[in-house]
Amino acid sequence: MKASVIIPTRNGAENLERLLKALREQTLRPEQVLVVDSSSDDDTLKICRDCGADLIQVDLKTFDHGGTRNLAASRALGDVLIFMTQDAVFKDNECLKNLIYPLEDSTVGASYSRQIPKEDANLIERFLRGFNYPPSEVTKGIEDLPNLGIKTFFFSNVCSAIKKLAYEEVGGFPGKTITNEDMFLAAKLLMKGYKIAYQSHAVIYHSHNYSFGLQFKRYFDIGVFFNRNQWLRDLAKAEGEGIKCLKEMVRFLFANRRWTWVPYGLADAANRYLGYRVGLLEGVLPLWIKKKISYNKNFWNNKVSSLIDRRDARF
Repeated sequence: MKASVIIPTRNGAENLERLLKALREQTLRPEQVLVVDSSSDDDTLKICRDCGADLIQVDLKTFDHGGTRNLAASRALGDVLIFMTQDAVFKDNECLKNLIYPLEDSTVGASYSRQIPKEDANLIERFLRGFNYPPSEVTKGIEDLPNLGIKTFFFSNVCSAIKKLAYEEVGGFPGKTITNEDMFLAAKLLMKGYKIAYQSHAVIYHSHNYSFGLQFKRYFDIGVFFNRNQWLRDLAKAEGEGIKCLKEMVRFLFANRRWTWVPYGLADAANRYLGYRVGLLEGVLPLWIKKKISYNKNFWNNKVSSLIDRRDARF
């Protein structure tokens, strides 16, 4: 299978050169590397040209997690679309080979990699990577919804592979979304009868030590996403997975004798949940408040964003 790698960038000079060079060292080398850049003002564009990447430039004000990726995918030459973020770091040169392997099965439409924490990750971030990306592989279908709940739709564009035909069959990513474009696409694939593979042998380093303020904003955006995609909440509630995560975090901290982290972990979980709940109520908030407390502020710049065609979220 021929693969096109798609990487959205914004001032990614710190990490991008390492990623582009690492792509050339993979045992499965992509046919094409597409970088879609949102008005970077550092050395991102120079790095792309020096490394031979195909470059698409968009105005920062028009960037959208779904629409911008769709634009890049429309120019992809491969029959497999590999979506990555600019800060992903390969653990070895077998990652893409292992990532794409499940797609040889005709029933599998997409796969995603395991994420392990970077060296500087704090204890809570280390727990969350292990909770969301365990060492065991799994292939999920819509029939797993009663057991897995919202985790059935869990999928990450930090490093994922999607068959182009399957991607086109379900209409790609949502045309405009504040976040969670990867979960949206995964749900569409599953409801079309495709399976999604989690490949724990395809490993990347990826983690962030976000402040409480940034975490609140990120989870506010997640709440907005679920408010505008009620059909997903009707299929599975996200709150149940949150409670499970909280319980496992406390067990993790006690098992590792890191009791002093418990208050921080509880405060962090409460902060995320509060952001999520406020996001669910975004319909009653004035626009200026939503802009102020949102992580993805560009989403609110277009007045049409408050009038998204709900048909985009239906099948």
